[in-house]
This record gives sequence, structure tokens and C-alpha cells, in this order.
Amino acid sequence: MGQLSERSAGAAWEHLRRLPVWLPPALVTVAVTVTGLGSAQLWRDELATWSAATRSPGDLARLAGTIDAATGPYYLLMHLWTGVFGDSTIALRVPAVLAMTVAAGLLAVLGARLVDRRGGLFAGLLFAVLPGTSRYGQEARPYALATMLAVLATLLLVSALRRPSWARWAGYAAAVAALGLIHLIALTLLAAHALVVLVAWWRGPTPAGIATPAQPDATRDRRVWRWLVAVLPVALLAGPLLVKARTQQSRQLNWVHLARLDDLTALPGGVAQSSVVGGLLLGVAALGAARLGRRALLPVSAVLLPVLLLFAAGAVVPLWVPRYLVFVVPFACLLAGAALAAVAAPAALVVVVLAGLLGLPDQAALRRTHEWPRSAPVDYAGAARVIADGQRPGDAVVYSPRHSWLFLDLGIEYHLSGPPRDVLVTEDEVRRGDLWAAECPQPAPCLAGTTRVWLVVSGRHAEPLAAVPDAKGDALRRDFTVAQVWQRPGLTVALLTSRPDR
Repeated sequence: MGQLSERSAGAAWEHLRRLPVWLPPALVTVAVTVTGLGSAQLWRDELATWSAATRSPGDLARLAGTIDAATGPYYLLMHLWTGVFGDSTIALRVPAVLAMTVAAGLLAVLGARLVDRRGGLFAGLLFAVLPGTSRYGQEARPYALATMLAVLATLLLVSALRRPSWARWAGYAAAVAALGLIHLIALTLLAAHALVVLVAWWRGPTPAGIATPAQPDATRDRRVWRWLVAVLPVALLAGPLLVKARTQQSRQLNWVHLARLDDLTALPGGVAQSSVVGGLLLGVAALGAARLGRRALLPVSAVLLPVLLLFAAGAVVPLWVPRYLVFVVPFACLLAGAALAAVAAPAALVVVVLAGLLGLPDQAALRRTHEWPRSAPVDYAGAARVIADGQRPGDAVVYSPRHSWLFLDLGIEYHLSGPPRDVLVTEDEVRRGDLWAAECPQPAPCLAGTTRVWLVVSGRHAEPLAAVPDAKGDALRRDFTVAQVWQRPGLTVALLTSRPDR
């Protein structure tokens, strides 16, 4: 049996060797990420994407000026996408699938250039089977695009350093500018790029394992200047975005805490979406870094410098969110690929398969829900079905809490084509240029004349009226009584009817 298994792995390796190095990782990635693509409901962050993407460019500009400037370019891209392909759950997530697929292929090419063909192939395959690749490859958010652009920019940098030309540097400049527009924090990758460029200037012909022809000092000096010119567009484009986003931080990241040392230990599991797989990746990557020696400078710095820079900033300002660092995962996989390239191909394939098998429980869980923890899903679709089954003309709906990152109103509206009248809204989120609508400061007059209200409350409540605070709760308790209650995961729906003596 062992000989048969080894023979099968050897035959699989022979088939892989005949294919372009980028093709197997890309095929595995697309196969894994499209599996169950629409199974999990849009979660809160994706609902924000849907809300923004379905607005006009002018409305998007107002939103960027109010709360979400950092994500504005991504929202504009998704506005164009949904205009062509619609706003179904699958349509919203397909750009992330495509981005992760391209990222896997580019990673294999980068690995082949920095290590060897086997290293690139195993790096791409390992990246393809990570639960984190599926998680962010199935999410209508910018992280998959940022991952793709990070790998692309690094690959173009290697190409420009090896064979300098203005065309190659222009391609690098475009990739870095796009990276900054899609995900500002991913620009911390430029610290690693700057280090490699400086080492290339200092050491000469073979900087950090990037083999180049012997060149005179003047040519080496031009590398530095061309790199500085190449990053100038990102400063011009992303600089104003960064300034604006900084003024919105108190609203955009009011749920984030200052970084602590134990956050670093949890990071591998966070970005890999599996503690076991994250630990395995970290261990194999460390072996790869030891094997590469000086050649490990680029991938090691591409992992460590963004992490350390964000941690240092997050210790002072609330910025530390593990998913913001997803773009460093391919470089950890590159290091792991270098380690796997040093062993027999069948053994390396076994490690890749093992990583995939260890991640299967997390793969299954993230296809049930994108919420965290996985044991606490929010069933917007179920709540919407309750309302749809019992809705009558003239019904109203009330949400509690309204100004919450759960986006109760967006979740119900997404799944309900004709929702009841949002009776307390005085100005919707689009007109406000915000993610939340404005409600009546005095709810009682706004509720006047309404006989049936659908109340949607976050959490599980046997007495949902008691869970509504402040003036909104007082008005509902005074004028309405609970006719029926439905419990759905993460939500409670109640039908309220007006009191006879009202």
C-alpha cells in the first residue's frame, strides 16, 4: 500500500511538471473557492459593500467624504461590476474568486523566479488549500484584490531589478498605485520593497538572491531613483486618501482595540483562518527561510515588515485587525514552498494535502457563515422570510439597534425585494452619505397611524420589546403589543400590533 501511494504521488508529480508552473495553483484555487461560493449569507461587511456598490458615483463620493474613504475605490470598482453582473451573492463574490486565483498563479511564477520551479509550484498549491484563501476569496471585500496586487507588484519589482527598463518600472508603478487605492494598509509592503532595492544598490549584482547581470555603479544607482519615481504615483493618489481616512478613523474603527503582544501569536491562525494550518504554515516557512539564507530577504521582509509596522501603529492607534494583513500570506507560502522544494516531490505533495485536510473543518465552517465566531451566525435571510410570509400592505418595520455594525436594515432589505416601510427613517443612508439612516428623534409621532410593526432585534430575546432602549422602546411599548415572536440565529423578529385603546 505504501509503495502504491508513493507511486501515485510520483505519477501526480510527473503530470504537474509538464504544466506551466502557474496553472495547477490557479486551477486548485478556483476549484476550492467556487465550491460553496453562495452558501454563506453576505455578512455585515459584505452588506456594506452591497449598499455602497449599488449607489451612484456621486453618492459614493459623499460616502467617501463621510465615513469610508479608504474603501471608496473598491466600492467604485464594485459599482461598475454590479452594473454589468448584478448584485446576487455569487456575483458580488466573483471578483474575489478571480483575484485569489490570479494571486495563486502569480505566486507560483514569483516562487519560480526567486527559488526554483518546484518551490513556486508548491508555494502556489499550499496557498490554494489554505482556509484563509477560501475565506477571503469568497468575500465581497477588497482583501483578495489586495493580495493579488501585492504579489503582482512584487513580481514586477523583481522583473524590474533583474532587467531594468522604464516599461518594467511603469508596470510596477501601476501595480503599487492600484494596491494603495484598494487597500491602504497594504502599502506597508513598500517597506520590504524599499529594503530590497537598497540591498540591490549596496550589494550589486546579486541583491537578495535576485540574479542580475553585472552592472556599473551608475546603473545600480538608477535602480534607486527609478524605484523612487515609481512610487511617486502612489503617494499622489493614495496620499489624499490616507489623510481623509485618518480623519474618519474614530467612526470607521471604533470597534478596534489597541494591539497587544498576544495578538501577534494569534496572527498566523487569524490570516490562515485556522490555528492548526496557520501554525503548520509558520513552521514550514521558517524552515524555508533558513534554507534560502540571503535569498530569503524579499519574502521574509514582505511578511515581517508589514506585520511589525501595523503592530507598532496599532499599539498607539486602534488599527490592528488581522484580516488587514492577509496580503502577506502568499510570501509566507513562498518561504514554505522553498522548504518543500528541498524534499522529494511526493513528500512535498503530502504536506500540501495534509494542510488541506487539516483545514477541512474550517473550510466547512466558513461556508456556513462568515461571522466570527462561526458558532454565532446572523440569519438575515431567515428573518426576511418571516416578514415576507406574514407581510400585509401598510405594515412598517423597526430595527434595534439601528446604528450597529450588524446593519440589520441592510440585511433585511437585501433579502426582501419589497420590505415594509421603514417608518422611523427621516433620511436614508444614501442621502446622508453614510452607512446608516437617520431616525426620528421623537419616535411616537412617526409611529402614529401604524397598526402593524415588524420589529427586528439583534440577538435572542423572549421579550423583544424589552430589548429596545430609549425613546424608541418607550413609544413601542406604550402603543403596541407583541402578537408573535420568531427566533432566528442572531436575530429576533416580532410582529407588533397596535393596542386597542391606542
